[in-house]
This record gives sequence, structure tokens and C-alpha cells, in this order.
Amino acid sequence: MNNYRITIQYDGTRYRGWQSQNSTDETIQGKITEVLSRMSGEDVAVIGSGRTDAGVHARGQVANFYLSNAWDVEEMQDYLN
Repeated sequence: MNNYRITIQYDGTRYRGWQSQNSTDETIQGKITEVLSRMSGEDVAVIGSGRTDAGVHARGQVANFYLSNAWDVEEMQDYLN
């Protein structure tokens, strides 16, 4: 397994906060998980270093995740953006 750390910045205006919730897909963690799973073709668990509330923005938030295969960092960044 390859362990990746990402530092992210986002405008949380249209999201329900960082943490995934059963009641909505509109969270930052949920969106990043969805994109990484689509990119890699595997189930991905994104673990954040903190949380934000609905509508809150973030700059410099850190998260990590594991992928089975190694990915080029620039390719991954382009896909996530």
C-alpha cells in the first residue's frame, strides 16, 4: 500500500462540512473520496486532520489515504483539481 498525504484548500460555501455523512454526499471528505475512488478504481478511505462545519472554508488542511498502486503526484493533483 502507498500512503499519500494531501494539503487542500477549499471554499466550503456549498458543502455540509468536512466529514462524510450518511444523510448527504455534499461534504469535502465525501467528494475527495469519490474522486480518488473513481481515479484509482478501488475503495479509498480519506482521513482528515480536522473538521469544518457547513459553509466553512479551509486553507492548508491535511488528509491522507492509501492506494494499492503508486500514482504520479502531478497526475493525481490534476485529477483531483
